[in-house]
This record gives sequence, structure tokens and C-alpha cells, in this order.
Amino acid sequence: MSELINRSAVELRDLLDNGEISAVDVLDAHLARVEAVEASVNAFITITDDVARAQAQAADQRIKNGTAGPMTGIPVGLKDILCTTDAPTTAGSKLLEGYQSPYDATVVKMLREQDALFIGKANTDEFAMGSSTEHSAYQFTSNPWKLDHVPGGSSGGSAAAVSAQEVSVSLGSDTGGSIRQPAGFCGVVGLKPTYGRVSRFGLIAFASSLDQIGPFARSVEDAALLLGAISGKDPNDATSVDTPIPDYRATFGGDLTGVRVGVAEEYQIDGMDSRVEESVKQAIGELEKLGAEIVPISLPHTEHALATYYIIAPAEASANLARFDGVKYGLSLAQDNLLDTYLQTRGKGFGPEVKRRIMLGTYALSSGYYDAYYVQAQKVRTLIKRDFDEAFQNVDVIAAPTSPTVSFQRGARSADPMQMYLSDVFTIPANMAGIPGIAVPCGFADGLPVSLQFMGRAFDEATVLRVAYAYEQNTEWHTSNPPLDAQITTAS
Repeated sequence: MSELINRSAVELRDLLDNGEISAVDVLDAHLARVEAVEASVNAFITITDDVARAQAQAADQRIKNGTAGPMTGIPVGLKDILCTTDAPTTAGSKLLEGYQSPYDATVVKMLREQDALFIGKANTDEFAMGSSTEHSAYQFTSNPWKLDHVPGGSSGGSAAAVSAQEVSVSLGSDTGGSIRQPAGFCGVVGLKPTYGRVSRFGLIAFASSLDQIGPFARSVEDAALLLGAISGKDPNDATSVDTPIPDYRATFGGDLTGVRVGVAEEYQIDGMDSRVEESVKQAIGELEKLGAEIVPISLPHTEHALATYYIIAPAEASANLARFDGVKYGLSLAQDNLLDTYLQTRGKGFGPEVKRRIMLGTYALSSGYYDAYYVQAQKVRTLIKRDFDEAFQNVDVIAAPTSPTVSFQRGARSADPMQMYLSDVFTIPANMAGIPGIAVPCGFADGLPVSLQFMGRAFDEATVLRVAYAYEQNTEWHTSNPPLDAQITTAS
């Protein structure tokens, strides 16, 4: 049954519902894949095979009873920043090593109720702060396309697990690009929903006004399937929105006649890899062949998005991470007095990138600088959102590169945080505006995937998915798998 790892989630659903395979078959195939490649990829901090085994048995019974949900029997990876009651939730940090949550994140609960198969907790940059998954306190995750390259971040484990066929789909979180950028680096689909579309309850917060949970998949259709299964209003999350959840897949098919695709001049920047630029240009040409109207637009404040983000996100992070003091949960290095306990626990529990961002955020919020930095950044954020609102009066979606480069070698940017931050220059604006964005494969450069991004109006994931699906189905990029087995054989 090893061929089951090549099947999409939608195909697995059909096979399961028709009784051609069992959920236990699906699980066995994917656990065998994990055993074969995980030592090279390191996508997971924790493998939850016992949990998945019980879920597979329950899924088979549910299918037999005719009560299966969209994700019943589908192998899923969970970014290790989503709380789970039956496996540790570390957030990639020594500060939470071994921490067991007393409750499930809402998205985890929704999938658990459908008997999805939880294969494991995926590696992440510590507290989701990073663009390469090199800031995990536990391990480096490799890019399945080239094992000495990074998978992107912070949801690098979730992206790599899907790319390496260890799971059908996975969940990550996106604060400034942490779903779309690693999806692009690993050659898979990654979707950041509209802020408020998916509950954030049980997500260990980085920046609460920016964080959003979303799917990774090897096809747009699978991403749509998972998005539908996790969306909706949640009484535990006041920022989640009670808005209708469409049948995303029902809009798929046909050409793009009548669809207006915006292309912004601000996404053509100095320093962008020329091969990425050319692949994206060709992809936009393909959209035109499908009947889309290509409309030049301007997003004049986009150039300030990166600087604005690195004031707002660290400020919110410094407030959110204040709760990690070693008193109630997580690492505790008890000293003679409370202040020394705080200093020792946080000093040794947090890694260097997290400390850097806490200090940036604390500075921006401090007396005398709050108005000069944080308040000004919020004003610029409003202007960025206004640019998008105005653009969407004339276009249906906006097309742009997902990242200015392909994946880079591990360690190549470790000494230069600014170069690392620039990996997210094209993804951050969507977070600032709270709009949906999806990354889809659109080419290769030096054997590494290139990715195209579509952004849409708030709560209009349906159009974003429709355009992405049309592009995907009329190109071959999504059909390629990384040469992972050959790399492992060569290395051994």
C-alpha cells in the first residue's frame, strides 16, 4: 500500500468511503514513509503514532457507520505550536520542553472529532519566530528538495512533512508569511486564511493581531478541503468571525474568463532572484492564456510593510511572551527570589532570536518611544490595508512572488538577521491587511521550487482558491516530487 502516500487527501477520502482501503492502511503507509525518511528530513519534534493508531481504528468504524467527515482517516501534521492534550506542545522552545496542554486547540479539536490521523507535532522556529526553522531549540529540519537547504519558516516542519509525503496535509501558522514562505521553499501549497476565518484558540501566540492558522497540502483542492474543516466562529476566540463558510471546491473548474488579476509594481524589487522573477512572469502569462485580465496596480505603502511588521510583531510578542516566567508551567529555574527566578528561567529558556524580538518589542512599547514607533507603525498599517482595499475595487486577486529567492543553504543567513527577514518581504503585507493569501508552485531554479502567491479580498478565499486551482491544473509544477529517496540513498 506504499502508493497511498502519493494519493491526495481528496483521493484518499474517495477510496476510504468506497471501502477500497481502510484508515489503518493509510496510516501504515504513512508511518512507513516516516520511518524511511524522517531521520533525514527531521520534520517532526514528536511522532504520535499511538494516537494515530487509535484514531485510524475509530475512523474505520466511523466510515462503516456512514458518519465520516471531510478529514476522517486523513494523515495530518500539526505544527508544534498548537496545543494538544495527548502530546507535548513545545513551540520549538526549551522553555516548554515536555509541556502537556490541558486542552486542545480549537482546530485540533475539530480534526480530532472527525478522527483525522495525527502523525506528529511538526518542528518550528522557536515560538514561530523565524524564516528558516533554524531557530528551533530541538533540531534542524531539511528541505526535501535539497537536504542541506532550509525548508523556510517558521512552519518549516509542517511544509517539509507534506513535501516529503510523510502526511497528506498539515497545519501551520502564518504571522508574516510562515505558511506561504515555507510552502514556496518546499514546493507545496500553503494557505493563510483571512484573519478571523479560523479560530486561534490554543495557538501559542506570537503576535495576536497577525497570527492565523492555515493548511499545507500538495494540491489546492486538498488545501480547500482542510480549510473547510477548520473554519468557523469559535466562542473561545473573540477575533473569530461568524461568516458563512462556502463549499470552496464547488467553485473550481473552467477557465479564468472575467477574472481580473492585479500585478503591483512594488513587488518588483532590487535583489530578487532573476530566475524567480522570470518564473513568476511566465506564470502571469499563463493566467492571461486562461482568460484572466492582467491589471497593473499600485500598492504604494507596501515598501513600508517589512519595517512596520518588525515594530508591531515584536511589540505584541514581548507582551505575549511575558507569561512564560516559570511560575505556572514550562521551564522553572527556581532561585532565592522571584526576580532571579524570572531572569534565570527566561534567560536560559529563550533562544537568541526570541530574545532579540522581545527586546525590540519592549523598546518599541517603552515610555518615550511608544508614540514614536508603535503608534506610527499602526498608522502605516492602516495605510497598507487601505492600499489593498482600493486595489480590490478594480481587481479580484493580486499575483506576486511568494519569496524573492528560492530556499537557501542552512547557515547562509544566520549571521545576518536582516537578510533573513527579507525572505518574508512579499508575504508580510497580506498579514498587515488581514487578507487571505495562497502560495502555489510555479517553477524551478537550480532544482529548487519557485512559488507564486495570490492574495484576495477579506473572507474571499473562494476566489483565491479558484484562481490558484485553475493555474495549478493548467501547469505541471505541482506534479513534481522532491528527489528525496535518491538523496537518502546517496548519503548512506
